[in-house]
Amino acid sequence: MPATGAVRQVALSAGRDLDATLAFWRDVLGMSIHARYDPPGIAFIMAGDVRLLFTDGIPAGTLYLDMSGLEAFHAEAKAAGIPFTAPPALVHRDTEGQFGPAGESEWMAFIKDPAGNTIGLVERLPSQEQ
Repeated sequence: MPATGAVRQVALSAGRDLDATLAFWRDVLGMSIHARYDPPGIAFIMAGDVRLLFTDGIPAGTLYLDMSGLEAFHAEAKAAGIPFTAPPALVHRDTEGQFGPAGESEWMAFIKDPAGNTIGLVERLPSQEQ
């Protein structure tokens, strides 16, 4: 049986306006466009070693991104008019170290891009930083 490795690529909806979707990922999340092909109207953004493929004709997805400074990002983005579907909130106290270092807490906030993709922004903080 072949071995399965790490996630290589995730496909996300570009909606009907690839330019608006890419502008959101660039301007709001600070991620640069890795490659774009017109036609057929697809683009790639690198999230670490994982390619994010943006194309039309697929349903919107949900992607979680690590972020440092989540609370500050939330305040700045909200002041700039970026709507959040959920503000930063504690989702898990990892006392056992199941998802990272023991004693950290995981915080998440959620936004949507123009194509309807949900982006979960995740920050792990030591317990005393809450």
